[in-house]
Amino acid sequence: MKKTNMKRFTLLALFIAIEIAVSVIPFLGYINLGFINATTLHIPVIIAGILLGKKEGAIVGLIFGLTSLIKASIDPNISSFVFSPFITIGGQSGNFVSLLIAIVPRVLVGFVAGFVYEQLSKRNVNDILSMSVAALLGSLTNTILVLGGIYIFFGPAYASAVGVAYDALIGFIMSIITGSGIMEAIAAVIIAVAVCKAGKKVVSL
Repeated sequence: MKKTNMKRFTLLALFIAIEIAVSVIPFLGYINLGFINATTLHIPVIIAGILLGKKEGAIVGLIFGLTSLIKASIDPNISSFVFSPFITIGGQSGNFVSLLIAIVPRVLVGFVAGFVYEQLSKRNVNDILSMSVAALLGSLTNTILVLGGIYIFFGPAYASAVGVAYDALIGFIMSIITGSGIMEAIAAVIIAVAVCKAGKKVVSL
């Protein structure tokens, strides 16, 4: 039992290190689209959730959220105020809710991926299908909660920052979901399934 716990702790530390490393590599962890950053950082979070469990996935998700906060604070774009309370862009300022948008959805990415995989596995659902559904829902958790939070809490300010009429903002956000959001989800499913298939052998040793 002690050896198993040490191995899980080591793997968790590895995922945290990967998450931090990917976040600082230009054009890999965060891809600046101008109006928002696309990201690949949800993928290690999802993999950690599937391989290690929902609690560990949530911990790696917290690292994702913290890197998002730091990125928005030190390398801002026009919408960074929705992710950092320390940023003012074009007269629009972040606040405490910015912290919630930056961190809470990212924690839930790992939790959702781990929970969904756990529940499907208990029901003897095909392992590849279980991983795929877990990765898809984990990725969509990030996209929907982040963009939903922006719309609910920063709608007028975000619309002004990106130069979109508020009445057209919901359509603009839907275009992000169906564009970069769907691509992020597809990438998450493909990479997470491939890595988790091999990674399960390591975890079970």
